[in-house]
Amino acid sequence: MSVISSILDYNKTFVDQNKYERFQTTKYPDKKIVIITCMDTRLLELLPKAMGLRNGDAKIIKNAGAIVSHPFGSIMRSILVAIYELKVEEVCVIGHHGCGMVGLQSSSLLDAAKQKKVSQEQIDILTNSGIDLSKWLTGFQCVEESVRNSVSLIKNHPLLPDSIAVHGMVIHPETGKLDRIIDGYSNIVSKDEMHTSIKEGAIK
Repeated sequence: MSVISSILDYNKTFVDQNKYERFQTTKYPDKKIVIITCMDTRLLELLPKAMGLRNGDAKIIKNAGAIVSHPFGSIMRSILVAIYELKVEEVCVIGHHGCGMVGLQSSSLLDAAKQKKVSQEQIDILTNSGIDLSKWLTGFQCVEESVRNSVSLIKNHPLLPDSIAVHGMVIHPETGKLDRIIDGYSNIVSKDEMHTSIKEGAIK
């Protein structure tokens, strides 16, 4: 039996036995937070448990390395949707030790692609079209620095309100211990401060 077939069989039982009822919640996160983290399998259950999160508490966005690499990519768009449409008030980027993106080189990934019958011609077409595969498929050397870079990109986005706290953390995938890299509360602007600065600007 294939993996998908077994999943669908289980799903039928799950629905028929009303097991979904204990997971019912709304689309709005109770803790008003969106988390960007890695797709690592070790974090699937560990990260929410280590943070004390239950179903419905947070929006969780995952990709390889918990990287926000482009100010107008899908990750940043999801963050903005969470803020403006789903009442999120805080953002947290969580990388992890032992990440597969540490030291990842585009050459090894492209070699693996060729072994899967992706031709050099296809790769050359992408390169000749102006796509920098070397940059796009390369990881990072330091997870803490990667988290800082992602936090900076988010915090400095022109569409991000100044009142949104953007935190940076690294989790240990064995123990679940969280290390805070960026304290998002240290540089937020409160609504009162914003109103004051606007009034002062108007007076001047």
